[in-house]
Order: sequence, then C-alpha cells, then structure tokens
Amino acid sequence: LSIVLREAKLKPEAKWVIAEGADSCRMSRSIPIEKALDDVFVAYGQNGEALRPEQGYPLRLIVPGWEGNTNVKWLHRLNVLDQPAMSSEETAHYTDLMPSGKAEMFTFVMEARSVITRPSRGQKLSGTGFHEIVGLAWSGRGKIRQVEVSTDAGNTWSEAELQEPVLDKALTGFRFAWNWNGRETVIQSRCTDETGYLQPTREELIAVRGLNSGYHYNGIKRWKVGADGEVVSLA
Repeated sequence: LSIVLREAKLKPEAKWVIAEGADSCRMSRSIPIEKALDDVFVAYGQNGEALRPEQGYPLRLIVPGWEGNTNVKWLHRLNVLDQPAMSSEETAHYTDLMPSGKAEMFTFVMEARSVITRPSRGQKLSGTGFHEIVGLAWSGRGKIRQVEVSTDAGNTWSEAELQEPVLDKALTGFRFAWNWNGRETVIQSRCTDETGYLQPTREELIAVRGLNSGYHYNGIKRWKVGADGEVVSLA
C-alpha cells in the first residue's frame, strides 16, 4: 500500500486512508497514515492463484496485527483525508461502549489471545491416560512469548511448548502433554506476547469494559471435560 500511496503523491495534510469495499454495505474503515505506510498491503492473489470471491476478489487489504474488520474485502476505493471517515462501522459497530456510557473508538490491534483446539467442543476423550492438548495463540503486538495451560480450572498453570516458527503477528501453535485421570475438569490456556501483555480472564475484561460490548473480546476460553470424556464450552 505504501507504494500505491507514494505514487499518488501524498500531500502533507494526509493523515488517514479510507478503504471502501464494493460489497452492498460499502464496508469502509479508516486507517492512520502511519500504519498505511508501514506494513499494510493490497492482496490480489494467494498460493499462486487469484483471490477467490469469498476472500475479496479482485483486491483486498491485509493489515497485519489488526482486527479482521480492517482487512477490507472487494476493495473498491481508497481515499486519503486529514481525518477519519467516521463511518457507521467504526462509530456504531466496532466500538466499545464503556460502563461510563462513553464509547472507545478505533480499537485496531488484536490483543493477545489463545485457544485450545484439541480437545474442544464436540470432541470426546477416548479414555484416561495421556492426551496431547494443542492449540493456537496470536497477538497483533508481535510474537508470542509464552503459552500456559491449566487442567484444573485455573488453579495451577504449566508452560506449554511453542511450535516453530514463532513469527511476528502470526498464529503460533502450542502443545502440552496431559495425563487425564478420568475426573471432570476444566482446561484452558493463556498467552503472553513479547510486550509482556497477558491474556485476561473474562471477569477481568468485564471489570474494565462492562457488559455493553461484544466486540474486541480476547478473554481466556474454557472447555469442560466431563467424566465421560465429552467436551463442552463454558462462557
């Protein structure tokens, strides 16, 4: 994107780039010029072929480390302005309505999050004994530094093994060896990124943000393992 913008001869007052999609709602997001000139790119292909319609053919933005809604699909138009567009998406939707009644806007960066993918909802452990817990962790602020796993509802935590490569602003796999005794329990994971940010619990998030917003949630995900091995989701 930086090449496109520089070829367009940016003016000194250029502060924001407004990306607009060609979908029926004209999905649009405002991106600060500093980010636009850093690592954002315009994608037209993937794995040696053109983007597919559901991926945003013929063009889409890729904004590394930022939430998916900024990665505008079916890219139709780029406008450069001295202020954000204040579109309906970034004012009425992708905002955090705080307990005070004020709304926090322009929450861009994906905060550190992890999730156990096996065992998870809909799966069933075959029996007691060794099971490998595996999952994914990511952060928009950089690399994942550590993932911890708890197999006793958060009473104790143990460090999981990170799978290489561990890359900046990318999904990082993790694994943990677990010897299940056959009793009902709750398993969960939490991650820390290279800035030192620790993935919070649901309760910690509610204490700060209240219950008025469902966006930008990165709380710890819990899975309940029944005595029969069935795995169900917990809030």
